[in-house]
Amino acid sequence: MDFSRRLLAWYARNKRDLPWRGVSDPYAVWISEVMLQQTTVNAVKPYYEKWMGLFPDIRALAAASLPKVLKAWQGLGYYQRARHLREAARILVAERGGCLPDDPAALRALPGFGPYTAAAVSSIAFGRPEPLIEANVRRVLMRVFGIEGRAEASRDKALLKHLAAFYPARRPGDFNQALMELGALVCRPKTPLCLLCPVRTGCAAFASGRQEVIPAPKARTYRRIEAVVGVIERDGRVLIQRRPADGLLGGLWEFPGGKVRLGESRRAALGRELHEELGVGTVQVRPLMTVDHSYTQFRVTLYAFDCALKGEPEADPRRRRWVRLARLRRYPFPSGSAKIVERILERQGMSLCGGAF
Repeated sequence: MDFSRRLLAWYARNKRDLPWRGVSDPYAVWISEVMLQQTTVNAVKPYYEKWMGLFPDIRALAAASLPKVLKAWQGLGYYQRARHLREAARILVAERGGCLPDDPAALRALPGFGPYTAAAVSSIAFGRPEPLIEANVRRVLMRVFGIEGRAEASRDKALLKHLAAFYPARRPGDFNQALMELGALVCRPKTPLCLLCPVRTGCAAFASGRQEVIPAPKARTYRRIEAVVGVIERDGRVLIQRRPADGLLGGLWEFPGGKVRLGESRRAALGRELHEELGVGTVQVRPLMTVDHSYTQFRVTLYAFDCALKGEPEADPRRRRWVRLARLRRYPFPSGSAKIVERILERQGMSLCGGAF
């Protein structure tokens, strides 16, 4: 079977019209590939277009402040990706004149460039014959070769060896994108559209009727967490604080609060957290809203309360500040907290379309 020929012909007819396709700028390819990790295409498109408007090239990204970069990334999750983008841009400006290298090894030396990103950028932007593996490709290859079990990264080295048998010498970037597109549109995790597949005649899973069970589904377990936060307003300002730089959501801003302990009421948890964090008590607490949000391993229900304090919060200018409501959107928040920000501004009658840098 001429796998690559059939796949490339299918890709030419069926590929989606995406804003980062058909561009010759390696920087644009790099940004799109990083955004697409762990994120759907439809979710990425508005972020990509906004990002390219704010940071149109490597030099612009390198010159931007970290808060501005994190704010532009707000809602995409996995914020370490945004930090690595900026760190790599600063290195490229300092050491390579603001240009991405076309050598995969040189790319892998930059922050945030793992094997996949280096292969994607070098093949799509520079035409280098670099095969890649990501979730869609992993699933396609396991079905094509009839490899049972879960789709785990530990299989990638063996899958790359299989892939080498039909990896084309020409158009490697298109081939890599075609494999990913096939997995996204046809060889889907559930209910694959095998009759529309250009390579079904050589697919071992299709031939044996195992396409629905290859790969085996992942067993997912999520930890459920309840958390409480206090929205504390004073003289047209609201109190926010920054998370530690290391760890989950590092460097982002949030409202004071924390987790509800086992057997603890939400109001009691809020009083305890505000006392521990701010050194104050509360004299008035009123429910504001409830937000459900998901992370990789967590399901969080966030309860927000309007609060009036008894006493003055402890000063900590590096971590905590009073911010005017009109400036609140300038700060990068986790997605759950960002919904609270919008509720606060909405009740103040402020436009939801504001917040330019």
